[in-house]
Amino acid sequence: MELLWILLFSIIHHYVRGQGVYAPANAQIVHSGAACNVKEDNISERIYTIKEGDTMVLQCIVKGHPRPQVRWTKTAGSASEKFQETSIYNETLRIKAIQRVQGGRYYCKADNGVGVAAIKSIRVDVQYLDKPVLTVHQTISDVRGSYQEKTVFLRCTVNSNPPARFNWKRGNTPIEQSKDNGVDIYEPLYTQGETKVLKLKNLRSRDFADYTCQVSVRNLCDIQDKSVTFRLTNATAPPALRLSVNETLVVDPGQDVLMICEVTAGFPAPTVTWSRYPGPMPLSAQVRGTSLLLRSVTATDAGFYNCTAVNNVGNPARRYVSLIVRTMSNLTFQITPDSNKDSESIQMGRDLKLSCHVDASPQDKVNYTWFKNGAPVYNSDSLILLRSDPDMEPGTSSMEIVALKFRDLATYSCMANFPGSRVAELRVDVNITQNSVTPPILTVPAEGQVISVREGGNAELVCLVDGKPRPILLWSRADKDLLMPSGKPVEETRDAPLRLTNVTRDMMGSYRCQTAPYNGLNIKRREALIQLNVQYPPILDPVFQAVRSRNYQMVALRCVVLRSYPPRLTNVRWFRNGEAVRMAPPDLTETMELRFKLDPTSNGSYEGRISNVAGTSKCTFDVSARPYSAEFYYDTPSPIRTMKGNYSYTLQWTQKEPAATDPVIGYWVNVRESKQTVLSKQIHLKGVEPVKGVLLSYVITDLRIPVSYEVRLAPITTYSTGDYITRIIQYSEPYTYPRPSDRMCGFEDERICGFYQDTSDTFDWTRQNALTQNPKRSPNTGPETDRSGTKEGYYMYIEASRPRAAGDKARLVSPLFNVSSERGPKGSGRVPYCVSFFYHMKGRHIGNLNVLLRVKGFASVDNLVWTKSGDQGPTWNKALFNISPSGPFQIMFEGIRGFSFEGDIAIDDVSITRVKCKPEDMATSAVAIGGSASLHPLPLASWLTFALCCVLLLLYR
Repeated sequence: MELLWILLFSIIHHYVRGQGVYAPANAQIVHSGAACNVKEDNISERIYTIKEGDTMVLQCIVKGHPRPQVRWTKTAGSASEKFQETSIYNETLRIKAIQRVQGGRYYCKADNGVGVAAIKSIRVDVQYLDKPVLTVHQTISDVRGSYQEKTVFLRCTVNSNPPARFNWKRGNTPIEQSKDNGVDIYEPLYTQGETKVLKLKNLRSRDFADYTCQVSVRNLCDIQDKSVTFRLTNATAPPALRLSVNETLVVDPGQDVLMICEVTAGFPAPTVTWSRYPGPMPLSAQVRGTSLLLRSVTATDAGFYNCTAVNNVGNPARRYVSLIVRTMSNLTFQITPDSNKDSESIQMGRDLKLSCHVDASPQDKVNYTWFKNGAPVYNSDSLILLRSDPDMEPGTSSMEIVALKFRDLATYSCMANFPGSRVAELRVDVNITQNSVTPPILTVPAEGQVISVREGGNAELVCLVDGKPRPILLWSRADKDLLMPSGKPVEETRDAPLRLTNVTRDMMGSYRCQTAPYNGLNIKRREALIQLNVQYPPILDPVFQAVRSRNYQMVALRCVVLRSYPPRLTNVRWFRNGEAVRMAPPDLTETMELRFKLDPTSNGSYEGRISNVAGTSKCTFDVSARPYSAEFYYDTPSPIRTMKGNYSYTLQWTQKEPAATDPVIGYWVNVRESKQTVLSKQIHLKGVEPVKGVLLSYVITDLRIPVSYEVRLAPITTYSTGDYITRIIQYSEPYTYPRPSDRMCGFEDERICGFYQDTSDTFDWTRQNALTQNPKRSPNTGPETDRSGTKEGYYMYIEASRPRAAGDKARLVSPLFNVSSERGPKGSGRVPYCVSFFYHMKGRHIGNLNVLLRVKGFASVDNLVWTKSGDQGPTWNKALFNISPSGPFQIMFEGIRGFSFEGDIAIDDVSITRVKCKPEDMATSAVAIGGSASLHPLPLASWLTFALCCVLLLLYR
């Protein structure tokens, strides 16, 4: 009889669901996070409202086979349809501590490659209310000569969603515009409801008082009202500041810097803060009140330091200090022959210019001093000093020698320093003689014009340079869009070649070497190009491929060369199980292919090895007549609980590419528990071959609740057995969300049917069974088994032992049942629900077990609908009662600890069913608090299923 019910369930399931490959059905988005409200707006769009900081959980429920891949995307708002670049591939989208910027429309797209993808969207509205900011502005105008009128504007601004309501109070008295001619309340233009202004016209003595701006979003999402208060007096004034240092402050490195921002005006007393741009304040910074102390400053401490004073009256007062730390580095020189003659060498009787530049901060404060053979140089007819050369980089000093004479041949020195600074001076010497300065010559060795190196090796690029002074070499890529391997656009080398290590194919290309214009002659640059070729083995496709075929059919293995350098191939060979395959020499210019007839002796691993001078790569093929593995059907019906306390499982699968190999005649199925085989059986197909995409099924019976099992399945042909696939099956409570079935939740699954611990209680409910009980638990209390009588079955309980105290509460909350759009039977305004559960309350110190109905709305309301207290004996008792909620609701189990430790309470087999409880069951149950509604008629699908069951039972009899 039991097998008949299993068969009946399977038939009904396939009748309703259909079989085989089918496109994703219309997706459905449900939520299991902390939602404030879920509603439909005027264009039938679902809106999910959540409070900022709560956790959002969206689930995409979709059917289809093969199992669809679910992709979540989001738009910035309801007006934009452009997806963001980032996507989440998962059936569940979870965002912890959601922020306001994460609101918008979320899309769930399910696709399995069959038919049209299913898409569903939901708009997430994140609600929040910040603390308001109250600022005060005053104006004074002359009226009738010496008489002046003073007007005060109290401006209250807040960020919120939805728009906040504003209420003004003077002291504890609400301000109403219509009852006081001296006030005016209005919203400024373009503030979008975020600002309200209270205008006090022609200030009166009674207007000096405490003013409170209170903002409210009407307790939506349990967001409490917020307020800010300001005391207006005749001394109220905006802040003013004075700095103890100049706005530009130049200091030496290692020096301590003290900046004081003195408050000179303002009431109430302003608050002073310091900040820095760019970047955060230095770690050495010490802020004490209005002063900022920087100890032992370095170049990294330079920047803009901002002092701001705020008292919410008028505009904030701000002062800025630009801190510059003196630094000098990299002193260079240039020798420029007579530029008017386009000369590249120094010649007697022609002009010559020596230039000197140092990288410094501040650049304009550098002092340059020139020396000739150690003696200072002064301006004269033949020597002209330029402090800032307009033809050179800013901050460059030059000395021009007019009509070079023999007396001008000497050693010239340039010294850079900061006057009066502790920063060390820098000096460079330039020797000007007839033999000391010659133009550079740049060459590349013939064997170095093209460098070839294997990937992963090292390379040296050599440019030979000669000349006096010998110039620095600058290296760059010939392609301006490419950077050097170091990540820089240009690299310097002095007396060594450019060395590249661990060369990759991305480094291949032309490299340019150039003479630098500094530390040498400032003339036309010499340059040369060097080609770097990186050799790498062929890149092949496929790297690995499983090839299945019927026996005695021709098989073609193709190995395609995608890229290689050098492109010329040197060798191609095929191997089977490591041994070379005899074949005619291949044409190296065509696609590499191996063709042969498959038979039981030619199965194996084939490799196509293709070589060039850089190395060898291979394509690997696993060739056999073994069938492809099966694919488990992911959306298997829930396990069926039988009368004996066991369960059965309908295993469903499809065969991948059944026509590719010899016919599949059956399957091996193995069931294991804790690595011990409990079932090993061959399933015979009796001549019916699998069809691609068509579901196959097998019912596994006598599985123990709640034990999980490993199931292995492999296809069989006449010649071989395919690979095994594995899945874990487990008894999971068929308590679905958001629309529960009429089955019970026995808490056998760790997900506990979507119940969760309330955050407002004192402690938590615990999931356990007799095997996981604490051996030191309180004696004479708590159940020995679950409600069905098995020690392996789980239940939820509260532990009354230490550190629990009398009156401590634990609350367990059900998933949300969204019934806002549903109505009850004709003549009834509400849908009835039957709540059923078993409870265990054994112990001398039992406290209370309460069941509360939490109805969601603008403010959630918890109503007590069932209660029991005191010792109820050593057995499990059943509770049953009706509820008729007025909107979305949750059921909350509240356990309250008694006055001592022998007071454990447990619950099991909870059922929340959309139907009225049966009167005969109500008679044997505990009394509930509240009333019930009329019976709800069964839907048409239920009547059809019932009729089919009756017909099958009659046929069986």
